[in-house]
Amino acid sequence: MTFEGFPDEGLVFYEGLEADNTKTYWTRSKGTYEAHVRGPLLALLEELGPEFGTAKVFRPYRDVRFSNDKTPYKTHQGAVIHPEGRASALYVQISADGLRVAGGCWRLESDQVSRYRRAVADGVQGPRLEKETDRLSAAGWSLDGERLVRVPSGFDADAPRMDLLKRKSLHAGRSWEPADWLHTRRALDEVRNAWRDLSALNAWLDDNVGATTKEPTRRR
Repeated sequence: MTFEGFPDEGLVFYEGLEADNTKTYWTRSKGTYEAHVRGPLLALLEELGPEFGTAKVFRPYRDVRFSNDKTPYKTHQGAVIHPEGRASALYVQISADGLRVAGGCWRLESDQVSRYRRAVADGVQGPRLEKETDRLSAAGWSLDGERLVRVPSGFDADAPRMDLLKRKSLHAGRSWEPADWLHTRRALDEVRNAWRDLSALNAWLDDNVGATTKEPTRRR
């Protein structure tokens, strides 16, 4: 498949879904979703695959079992690349709001958090991460992730890089509002260049945090 952009029909589809998040709307518009949302996203990921790896495309249905919001469908379509054995991931999303890309770690297990904080406190690795997060912020990326309010156990309040030490996850993201170029192959270039820009952050996380060593939780 050749990626030719995200058609405007896909964004209009999500505008409609935001207004009418029902099975009736979804059933009536599923062909539009397949042709103008899922299809272009798969084409994009296929072209990026040789450089970045195989992506997982998320289901469009929401898990409402433990949510107060019972609307059945997601109002965006996302995909993630998370190679086995690594801490970091890459993300892309299309919605009525436009295009979003991100990278880093969205969830860290306790053993990963411990390794992350040791690396942040390290006199070599910590400054490397701080320099990279400062660069990303200056380049227009937003830095997010779960963080503590208080000083983490085992660290002094005046420890260097306290903002990074408080974090329990770390990811960077940026978004583009709908524009004409989103409907062209330029969208491919924007995602590719953005993911490349995240390579240093992800490499730091992979080298210093790595995959969890905890046993996976068994599903009942």
